[in-house]
Order: sequence, then structure tokens, then C-alpha cells
Amino acid sequence: MKNYGFTLLLFLGILACGFTSKKEVKENKKIAMEKTLVGDSVLRHVVLFKFKDGTSKDDIKKVEEAFSALPSKIPEIAGYEWGTNNSPEGLNKGLTHCFFLTFKSEEDRAVYLPHPAHKAFGEVLGPHLDDVTVVDYWTK
Repeated sequence: MKNYGFTLLLFLGILACGFTSKKEVKENKKIAMEKTLVGDSVLRHVVLFKFKDGTSKDDIKKVEEAFSALPSKIPEIAGYEWGTNNSPEGLNKGLTHCFFLTFKSEEDRAVYLPHPAHKAFGEVLGPHLDDVTVVDYWTK
């Protein structure tokens, strides 16, 4: 009889711990989504360049180095990476370079945009730039 009572209690305990209601699951998903959208979300700043025909490899290298120096000069840049297009689809419309910056807030981006180091970079880039595309978004 003792074994039966213990087994029943153990079984009920497992059942109580193992099940959550549909309402609880839905609420947990909602909380996780809100956390992702607000708490863990970051602001991405994607910049794509097309260089003028005839721009030398040395001039392109100077642009790459000048852009890559910005994170050390502007502490509001939380993350940085870059690369060149290698898509086999041929849909890049002449855009060859992608620079990908991360900010923690719109305020941080607002410091970056008019920052003297960013303006100085623009002077290095300007004579060689044929086209630029910029897309900013909050991660989800």
C-alpha cells in the first residue's frame, strides 16, 4: 500500500511539473517576442557602395581602411563588419562593398552620422563614389 501511495504522489508530481496550459505557453511566447523586439533588438546600419569606373585598387583600399577605422574613433558603434560582393546572382547593380554597423540605440546612430570622423571618411570616399544605398533596421 505504501508503494502505491508513493507512486501515485510521484506520478501526480510529474504531471504537475510537466504540463503548462495553452494560455501560459501563449503568454510566454508573447513575453519572448516583446523581449526580442525591445530588450534584445539592435539597430543595423547597412551601407552599400558602387565605385566610379576607373577607381584604382589603391583608392578603394584607402576607402576600406578609412571606414574600418571608424569603430575605433566612434565608440557608439557597437559592432562592425564589412565585405565585398560575391553573389552569383548578378543582382548587385554594381554595388561591390557592404559595410554593416550595429548600434544599440537611435541616439547612438544620431551621434555617428554627424561625427567628425564620419564626415572625414566621407571626404575620403566622395571622389570615388558612384552610388550608395543605405538601409537601417531594428533586428527582430
